Amino acid sequence: MTEFQQLFYPLGVALAIGLLIGTERGWQNRETREGGRIAGVRTFGLVGLLGGLLAVADLGHWVIGLAFVALAAVMTSVYALNLRQGDDVGITTLIATLVTFSLGVLAGTGQFLLAGATAVVVTLLLTHKPLLHHGLTRLESKELHAALKLLLISVVLLPILPDQGYGPYQALNPYEIWWMVVVIAAISFVGYSAIKIGGPRKGAVFTGVFGGLAASTAVTLHFSRLTRTHPEMGPMLATGILIACGTMFPRMLLVASALSPVLFYPLMLPALIMAVLTYVPALIYWRHQAHANPVQATPLKNPLELKTALLFGALLTAVMLLGQTLRDWFGDAGILALAAASGVADVDAITLSLARMSHDELAARIAVTGIVIAASVNNVIKGSMAASIGGKQMLTQVALPLWFSAGVGLITTWFWVWV
Repeated sequence: MTEFQQLFYPLGVALAIGLLIGTERGWQNRETREGGRIAGVRTFGLVGLLGGLLAVADLGHWVIGLAFVALAAVMTSVYALNLRQGDDVGITTLIATLVTFSLGVLAGTGQFLLAGATAVVVTLLLTHKPLLHHGLTRLESKELHAALKLLLISVVLLPILPDQGYGPYQALNPYEIWWMVVVIAAISFVGYSAIKIGGPRKGAVFTGVFGGLAASTAVTLHFSRLTRTHPEMGPMLATGILIACGTMFPRMLLVASALSPVLFYPLMLPALIMAVLTYVPALIYWRHQAHANPVQATPLKNPLELKTALLFGALLTAVMLLGQTLRDWFGDAGILALAAASGVADVDAITLSLARMSHDELAARIAVTGIVIAASVNNVIKGSMAASIGGKQMLTQVALPLWFSAGVGLITTWFWVWV
């Protein structure tokens, strides 16, 4: 940068930030009488420019601090004067002015990307006031409590757990086990929120797509439970389950290929076929519901299935111990048995392990076969789970397609990799 750019580019960014936020504030108060606003486009632009000037001049942090206090005092005085005149203009514009000054200072120090991105977020936050207030009016106490519980188990408890193995074979990792508990609890919360906001049809699909990227078993478990209490939502919940289960296969292919590119070609065909066989029934249910009468679903009651998540964490712990035991007993010959045992609860762990091992001592076809076996077992387990929890409806709409895709996937792997 030239000396001119070093001086004026930060000031230009600071001014642009002020004008951006000021435009939003001016538009929101466009019907207010002249002189009735605390600040408009010009004032916000000047405030941003002031912050940039003080930072570029490098007069010291104490000068910037005093300027901030002085600006806060001026804005508070104007706010108090408006109150005495009977005009309650709110405190949002006052706070936005102080934020604009701070972002101007940030731009003046050369943090252009951070200052600009924050300005955009601030403007969006100011713009979406009606949406945020509408969301608060619809928020129930049980939903707020569920969100706080989810934050407690994820933000507070998860980081303090040790990320190392304990117990027999060092197989028990508290961090990994609790992470699965958090994922399952989060899936139930996302599913509840999506169905409440988007309705049974859109909410189930949304949860299926994003839940499949994290934990398709959690989606299957949660939606199967909902089917028993809300049978009228069965087809849409089945669609969400199949979308989540189908999303597991491309995710599995990408994860394995990222760690070991040699696995992409032999794993591609089985993963593609299993995904198609899972997505097609979901598409059929979706199209059928598009022409059916709208579903009048009973309101969901529990936003956070924490008890179910804890039970699933206990199951995962047992599977991790079983898998290490099989590997210890059978050595390399037990890798496929380990894959089958791991597939009972999770596919990602065995996929990562086999992909890493394929770099060294493990043949690619053994790794691919183990990954497909784990995915097939996982499909069988999820199908059985859906049928046992969700009843006959889930048996025909979910279990049979999952079982069929598992069988075809194994047969395809045999002919594609071994023959």
